[in-house]
Amino acid sequence: MITKRLEELKDDDLRWLLSRQVGIQDVLPNVSEIITEVASEGDKALFKYTEKFDGAKLDSLRVTQEEIAGAYEAVDEDLMDSLGQAAENIFAFHGEQRERDFWLTEVTPGVLVGQKVVPLESVGAYVPGGRASYPSSALMTVIPAKVAGVPRIVVCTPPGSDGQINPLTLVAADMAGADEIYKLGGVQAVAAMAFGTESIDRVHKIVGPGNVYVTAAKLLVRETVEIDFPAGPSEVLIIADRSADPGVLAADMIAQAEHDPNSMAVLVTTDELMAQAVAEEMYIQAEAAARQEIVKQSLEHCAVLVASSLEDAVDFSNAFAPEHLEIITVNPMEVLEDVQNAGSVFLGGFTPVAAGDYASGTNHVLPTSGYARVFSGLNVDHFTKKITVQMISEDGLHALKNSIVPLAEAEGLFAHAESVKRRLEKND
Repeated sequence: MITKRLEELKDDDLRWLLSRQVGIQDVLPNVSEIITEVASEGDKALFKYTEKFDGAKLDSLRVTQEEIAGAYEAVDEDLMDSLGQAAENIFAFHGEQRERDFWLTEVTPGVLVGQKVVPLESVGAYVPGGRASYPSSALMTVIPAKVAGVPRIVVCTPPGSDGQINPLTLVAADMAGADEIYKLGGVQAVAAMAFGTESIDRVHKIVGPGNVYVTAAKLLVRETVEIDFPAGPSEVLIIADRSADPGVLAADMIAQAEHDPNSMAVLVTTDELMAQAVAEEMYIQAEAAARQEIVKQSLEHCAVLVASSLEDAVDFSNAFAPEHLEIITVNPMEVLEDVQNAGSVFLGGFTPVAAGDYASGTNHVLPTSGYARVFSGLNVDHFTKKITVQMISEDGLHALKNSIVPLAEAEGLFAHAESVKRRLEKND
């Protein structure tokens, strides 16, 4: 873990913090091989790789209604209530994101222009498994698609070695509105949704988080299907002043560290004593962490930095472009004004990343590895397309003629100019 003043960071440290590559190049050959086999062999390849990677020998991939009903019976009632509250907030937040389905406005007399928003015909949501079950990711990927009005939503999530999906994940996917759920994970799931197989019809877009193999697979199938954005190991950057609680800051960094051995947590504070206290507290909390082994590996990718001012802290944050940005200062709203690059922002001492991960309603599928410089987190817009519309009267076209005709002729597109003149020549 790096612990030093921001201005004392060496070039190598800065490159390490700002680039944080996820090792996609290292896995591309293996990922490409699996994708090619799924595209050519279909279900046969899916069964093969599910047995190889998940230890599950299946004879069918699609989850049945009986299995979904059994999952509802298996989930504890209190957990069901928690899931329901989270789903309600996620539906409410994404409902606010939805744009008008259609609008038309007159930009000049007789010239009406507008936009029609339509949902994608089908999307695939990848819900990770592996080290843990992630019902929250089922809610986060399916609900915005449902709000957008997507008529076919497919979920793929890895089964356990017993061939079953975690009941809570299954309930979450069904509660969110998934139309089809498949016992399928990893690269093979991405390939199946991209190309289609005997059991799974292809989709038009794939969304959702995943490990480096899933991320590489999503990037490799982009010529066939659209994706949301590349994503790597989870990360948080915290900007804090002396008003923050060191124990809370350490807890939030440990919370991020427990995701994955490659997760990253960075604190930038204006108080040197605070930095020392947080660094010490992190090691103490790491010893007591339930996922201690993962946390200790992740601490190698963490940093506690001291900035000369909040302005410098924000400048570093914008260069870092974190997936999650916590601002725990006396006036967090003032600091927010200068934030340009972040996946999701958490303001104040009572707004942990965990709130957004589960129940506040905002989406937790976010760009990592600096991609927040150019990508937004998953939202309703990811599941729609916008069709522009125009309707022009004769008078309106007359008014535009002296712009269209000279520009078209200047570009050598004389038929374009003629298409305007012919409409108007009878009355000229």
